[in-house]
Amino acid sequence: MDVVYLNRTSRILAGHLWVFSNELKTNPKKFSPGSLVELRDRKDAFLGLGYINPHSLIAVRILTTQREDINTEFFRQRIIAAIEYRKRFLSDFDSFRVVFSEGDLIPGLIVDKYADCLSVQILTMGMEGWTDVILGILDEIFSPSLIVLRNDSHSRQLEGLRQDKRIVKGALDRLPIIHEKSLSFEINPMSGQKTGFFLDQRENRIAFSRLVKGGEGLDLFCNTGAWGIHLVRNNESVIFVDGSETAISVAERNAELNRLSEKCRFIKADVFGFLKEEISLKKQYDFIVLDPPAFVKSKTQVKDALRGYREINANAMRILKKGGLLATSSCSYHIDKESFIDMLRSAARDACRQVRLIEMRSQAKDHPVLLSMPETEYLKCAFMEII
Repeated sequence: MDVVYLNRTSRILAGHLWVFSNELKTNPKKFSPGSLVELRDRKDAFLGLGYINPHSLIAVRILTTQREDINTEFFRQRIIAAIEYRKRFLSDFDSFRVVFSEGDLIPGLIVDKYADCLSVQILTMGMEGWTDVILGILDEIFSPSLIVLRNDSHSRQLEGLRQDKRIVKGALDRLPIIHEKSLSFEINPMSGQKTGFFLDQRENRIAFSRLVKGGEGLDLFCNTGAWGIHLVRNNESVIFVDGSETAISVAERNAELNRLSEKCRFIKADVFGFLKEEISLKKQYDFIVLDPPAFVKSKTQVKDALRGYREINANAMRILKKGGLLATSSCSYHIDKESFIDMLRSAARDACRQVRLIEMRSQAKDHPVLLSMPETEYLKCAFMEII
């Protein structure tokens, strides 16, 4: 195995799994993309094993800090450990994130389980070469009727990989239906954002639905309608708004699946424009869910993204009644928790509303956060009240 020397090691010794190209003493361009390498410090001390990509800013992703063989059994044990972790906390769900990349010490791999379907994402050059091994292990453990390879993430382009989306086992004769508590949701694993459904917000949806008691509300950027459908059972009505015709159709289907259509209204509209129109009409609501897609893909976009978050949250606050509840989120890991709260503070000031923070939440337990890697904690979700 080739050896790569590091100039700076403090972050790695603290447990971080990424080595950036400017931290290498060795020129990464001499190594084959995706190949396994041994990491050592300037004193030739062993640091770990990982895979290298000379074309990526993240030059090396660490797989282990032990001297061990990286083979089929290595990945099998890592995947089994990830599943055992989930068994401790998610026994009442039929769908969950099986593997969360660095959060499960398998950088570059995402696996979601939707009932009897597995949706797999290979995000990095180093994991690309292990695709067949990973698929074989997952098939052996779960024996699913359907496995979908969702290699259509933008991050693959940054790794020099082509985007791809295909079924590798079974056939999509009918869409999987998953369950959250007593609700059902139809999933299309070949389309939609992420791998077809936002599993990371599951616990937040359930928690917010317990706080909201009666009235009329909005599910903004509704996507599959999961937030609003949780809420509509306990309330008079929910209006679902999204700029995507496909998203609106999926949300309508999920409302029908749960026999809740009579209490739902669906509007295809730009959410920014919709909120401005509601303000002009002096509309007031009892609760609002605001779960936008990531406004920021890199650090250079943070300032503009915060401006967008501030505007849309201020406008949501303007149309909430006194005592009204807001669940608002950001899935951009480039915006940290402190910046997110500061933005909400500014939004409340812009809206001339006094706002109480009820609770700050993060992603569901099947998206585990590695303390040594702040990047694994990407989701911020605030529950607030207008007072």
